[in-house]
Amino acid sequence: MNASSSALALVGRILLSAIFVMSGYGKIGKFADTAAAIASKGLPAPEVVAVLTIGVELGGGLLLLIGWKARWAAFALAVFTLLAGFLFHNYWTMTGTAAAGNYINFMKNLAIAGGMLMVVAYGPGRYAIGRR
Repeated sequence: MNASSSALALVGRILLSAIFVMSGYGKIGKFADTAAAIASKGLPAPEVVAVLTIGVELGGGLLLLIGWKARWAAFALAVFTLLAGFLFHNYWTMTGTAAAGNYINFMKNLAIAGGMLMVVAYGPGRYAIGRR
């Protein structure tokens, strides 16, 4: 990987990780709201799922950011993002503006998962703690 590709991989990791780090961190202060949103979807043990969600988002986002175990972190974030898309942005069960907004968020989740799978396939780049 040449220097410009390595720099682009770093920028890509920063951009991909930002949403997860910020979201995971934000859920800590709004833990009850996060658990309530999870419960509203009928998922079991919403508090446990909320802790796991924070761990995946914040932990996986930070691992991706620094490039340590980046392939594993990206894979976990891809799976998480796809699950979140299907469970929380299920626009096909909605109408009107709710359907439109959730369609956009669902498609964004698909795109983010695609970016994560690129990290899984090609690695974190030269500027990473773990370059494999």
